Amino acid sequence: MLYWLMKYVVLGPLLRLIFRPQVEGLHHLPATGPVILASNHLSFSDSIFTPLVVPRKVTFIAKAEYFTGKGIKGWLTKAFFAGTGCIPVDRSGGQAAQAALDTQLAVLRAGGIAGIYPEGTRSPDGRLFRGKTGVARLALVSGAPVVPMAMLNSDEIQPTGQIVPNLGRVRIRFGAPLDFSRYAGMAGDRFVERAVTDEIMYELMELSGREYVDTYAAKLKNQPPADRAPVAA
Repeated sequence: MLYWLMKYVVLGPLLRLIFRPQVEGLHHLPATGPVILASNHLSFSDSIFTPLVVPRKVTFIAKAEYFTGKGIKGWLTKAFFAGTGCIPVDRSGGQAAQAALDTQLAVLRAGGIAGIYPEGTRSPDGRLFRGKTGVARLALVSGAPVVPMAMLNSDEIQPTGQIVPNLGRVRIRFGAPLDFSRYAGMAGDRFVERAVTDEIMYELMELSGREYVDTYAAKLKNQPPADRAPVAA
């Protein structure tokens, strides 16, 4: 209920008025049934703009800490993440990846849309980075189609570290569903999972027009800024 209240009453109408979303290819998103929505990740606002333009509910996972804060700030944070379709997962332990997978599998088995950022974190410089194979495992175990979605300019609307977004028209592009049924029963095969992930990342590269870098974004983020030499695509 909170999700739809935020989308259609509290925040949605205002955000649509301010950012005037320009959406291409939304017809590629199935109207019913389980779907994995795989997107590049340029800005904190990606998880806000996605539910804004997708008519069905999209469920992302978020750190459990976002739901356990105290006081007014904690309540507002919890309400915001719950209202944008996020569900809490404890990502601090060794079973974090499995917890995230199980949570999203439950969404898919209920016929919903599981949102995922295959890069695992926001891009540190706007380029598209190597995808983690969790998205492939999710597709192979669930059998759900993967719809690639490209955020085209959300990093211009809200650059990393900037709290107040810039005024501008957000642009989003959807691609045709990807069917990986030919790999049915092969979840756990790391070569298959890498091939599936790379196919998804290739589609995101084509849709977004962003330069692809074959290294993990988190690896680049962990380097001191002075040591971040350009990485060959």
